[in-house]
Amino acid sequence: MMFHPIFHLALSVRDLEESKKFYVTTFGAKVGRVRDKWLDIFLFEAQITLHERPSEVLPMREHGVRHFGAILAWHDWETLANRLDEMRVQFKVKPNVSGVGTDAEQAKMLLSDPSGNAIEIKAYRNLSVALEIEDLQE
Repeated sequence: MMFHPIFHLALSVRDLEESKKFYVTTFGAKVGRVRDKWLDIFLFEAQITLHERPSEVLPMREHGVRHFGAILAWHDWETLANRLDEMRVQFKVKPNVSGVGTDAEQAKMLLSDPSGNAIEIKAYRNLSVALEIEDLQE
């Protein structure tokens, strides 16, 4: 079996159960290891470790540009955006498309988990042109 690297990210959250429910319900994340004060979820091919550390959760005004996210295939982005809209998810930036008809056409939405960790989900019509990376496998 060929091994593919797995991106890992650790986040502080106020409430572990609330955060787990959010990621599983909102994105269909899979739960991995579970311990007293942390757990792993697998989301968009990444391992995200949620640490219950309320004192480390920043107020929204102090987040600045800090966020994480994923770039999805266009159809997958549309499907997720429609599902989240039906769930009445509170978006920081509602699903939208910019640069329509250009090589830089992109779809984007931004939301936060219950601890305020911002999550940006994007799709590009022409990934290699939009990201300015040659020989990118799409």
